[in-house]
Amino acid sequence: MCLHSIMMQAMNIQIQPIVYRCPLTVLSLFQQEKGTIFLGSGLEHPDFGRYSYIAVDPIDFWTLKDNRTEDVAAKLKLMLKAHAQPLIADLPPFQGGLAGAFAYEFYRYIEDVNIHTMDDMNVPDMAVGLYDVVISFDHFQQKAWIVSAGGRERLDEVAKRLTQETLCDTPIQFVHDAPMSNFTQPQYEAAVQTVIDYILAGDIFEANLSQRFEARLPADFSSFDCFTHLYRMNPAPFAAYLNLGDTQILSISPERFVRLSQGHVETRPIKGTCRRGATPEEDNALAEALKKSEKDIAENIMIVDLLRNDLSKVCEDHSVEVTQLCGVETYANVHHLVSVIKGKLKQEHDAIDLLWATFPGGSITGAPKIRAMQIIAEMEMINRGIYCGSIGYIGFNGEMDTSIAIRTATVKGSRMYFQAGGAIVADSDSCSEYEETITKSLGFRKLFETQKA
Repeated sequence: MCLHSIMMQAMNIQIQPIVYRCPLTVLSLFQQEKGTIFLGSGLEHPDFGRYSYIAVDPIDFWTLKDNRTEDVAAKLKLMLKAHAQPLIADLPPFQGGLAGAFAYEFYRYIEDVNIHTMDDMNVPDMAVGLYDVVISFDHFQQKAWIVSAGGRERLDEVAKRLTQETLCDTPIQFVHDAPMSNFTQPQYEAAVQTVIDYILAGDIFEANLSQRFEARLPADFSSFDCFTHLYRMNPAPFAAYLNLGDTQILSISPERFVRLSQGHVETRPIKGTCRRGATPEEDNALAEALKKSEKDIAENIMIVDLLRNDLSKVCEDHSVEVTQLCGVETYANVHHLVSVIKGKLKQEHDAIDLLWATFPGGSITGAPKIRAMQIIAEMEMINRGIYCGSIGYIGFNGEMDTSIAIRTATVKGSRMYFQAGGAIVADSDSCSEYEETITKSLGFRKLFETQKA
């Protein structure tokens, strides 16, 4: 990686208000360029639905693969320190910094564990850009800005691009094969039973088991058009589109991993899921049943305890608290149980320390974390890639917000890969667990039901 630019002295932040419009319209101008990243919300919520960002033309872009000798934390800290800036109030908090994705297998750079899986997708362990220009949107105020930590010239370059004609929406209409899973239903149910056996033997309390779908794409497939469709049909608070060159990441995640804002930490684990109802009455009944489900509540509480422990590694003593336990949140295809854990970061720690202390997220591993990850690898046998990793930003100003990369697809060549999983506990029902993965994958599987007129 080229480090000469990292060591440049940061210039004062330049800000230019621009006309507020749909972020996807602006994204269409940059979507074909390697390094373009969109982090956005399709929901209006004061905690996780207010802001969207488009980061373009990175100063550097660091792709890491199978190199565990790299001191990744030290390099990322160096990059941020070289461009350190104060937080500017009354602007969206990502005002330049690092943005990108950490694959699930990035845990190998953090944890000293010996876990073997087959790497058939060959996606990066980490793909992170250094961005000195960000286009940001405040959906509550319906305002937008270009924010440049690289000076006026860099801001003007992007402003000029915004005068170009935006692309028209292209309906996704294609016929192709239905996605194929790496598990048959009997195989998945047998894997669930094996996980239950491990639980009964005392190895773990819970593990997140997933199945992966693979689909063939037509020659005229557009990752961006597909993401636009997904974003509109499945509004999600942590949507993301990443163009990594030969790979695109399409995410409509509902789950925050960790946020750091002015020293305050928040994580929002999801555990407990049911489908939406066909009528308002059925929908309400399903949500109420989920809220009272002892099994789903148990799943959630186990992960809450794990994350309390993870946060305590870097947060001030007695500052970690659960501010919401098993609240119901509703999305396009599912209801979820969501808890909220908060803490105060110790002064000697920063966003990188927080990320290292918590990655990968407990909600997509299980408890205890390392043993659950070993069992997951034994059952799934293949790399998860970006799925169950994390996507987000770490700002020059110390702010961070990241998602758990669920409801996330990887497009590479003529193939799309996406996964869905669920938490297995002692009283899990194998058939119900399989059906849960089918429900969670519905947003992506619907793509393959689209037919040409």
